[in-house]
Amino acid sequence: MSVRFWGVRGSLACPGPDTARYGGNTSCVEVRCGDHVLIFDAGTGIRPLGHTLAKSSPNADVDIFISHCHIDHLVGLPFFAPLFVKQQVVRVWAGHLQPKCSLHDAVRKLMSFPLFPVQTEDLPARIEFRDFRAGETITPRPDVALRTVALDHPGGATGYRVECGGRAVAYLTDTDVGYGTIDPALLALAQGASLVILDTTYTDEEMPSHVGWGHSSWQQGIRLADAAGAGRLCLFHHDPEHDDRFMDSVAAAADAARPGTIVAREGLQLTL
Repeated sequence: MSVRFWGVRGSLACPGPDTARYGGNTSCVEVRCGDHVLIFDAGTGIRPLGHTLAKSSPNADVDIFISHCHIDHLVGLPFFAPLFVKQQVVRVWAGHLQPKCSLHDAVRKLMSFPLFPVQTEDLPARIEFRDFRAGETITPRPDVALRTVALDHPGGATGYRVECGGRAVAYLTDTDVGYGTIDPALLALAQGASLVILDTTYTDEEMPSHVGWGHSSWQQGIRLADAAGAGRLCLFHHDPEHDDRFMDSVAAAADAARPGTIVAREGLQLTL
C-alpha cells in the first residue's frame, strides 16, 4: 500500500506564498493497493491527481470515496480529467446521504446551471454513483475491503478504514473526537492501523471557539492514536488560516508529544 497527498486543507483552498510548503488545495488523498487506485475526497487536489492518472494510468478503473459533500470535499470533481475520457470507469461512493438524497443528486446540483456549464449526463466517462450506509463494509475490489463508520460532523460524514495485504489505513476527516470517552466505532476504525489520517483542523487552544463545528485538535488526534494502538498519525485538513510557519510549530509540538507524528503536505508520499 502507498499513500499520496494531493490536497490537505479544509474549508477553502488557500494558495499563496504563505502556504506553499504545506499546500493550499482542499482534501484529496490517493491510496494505492497494488494496481488499484482509491481516492479519498474530491477537493481541489483531485485536479492535478486527475491529470497524473490520465498520463500514467489511462483507462484504469478509479474509485472515489467521499467523506461528505460539503463543497471543499467535492468541488474538484467536475475538473477530474478521467471524467472526460470516453468509456473511462469512475465509481464514486458516499455513505452519509441516504435516505434524504443520493450522491448523484448532490453531484448533479453542483454540476448544473447556473453553477457549472457541464452536467453529469454529458460526461464521456462511465460514472457509477454508489450510495451505502456508514457502518457497512464495502469491497470495491476482490482483495480490498473498506470498513466504514459515521462521523460526528454537521450534516453527517463517513470515515474509512482501507484493508489490503495485511495493512490498514484509516481516513477520518471532518469529525470531532471530543474530550470524553472516544466513540468505540471511531476507535475500532483506527485500531492497530499502520497509518491514521485524521482531521486535526485546530489546536486545543482554538477548540472552545469552534464547538459543534465537527473538527478536532491535533492533541485530540494523539489521544485517539494512542488509545487505538495505531502506528503513524498524520495530521490533516489544515485550517486555511494556518500558514506554513504555524504548521511548522504544530509539527514540532506533535512530534514531541508523539514521536513519528507527521503533518500532511501536498506531494507527501508514504509506503506502508
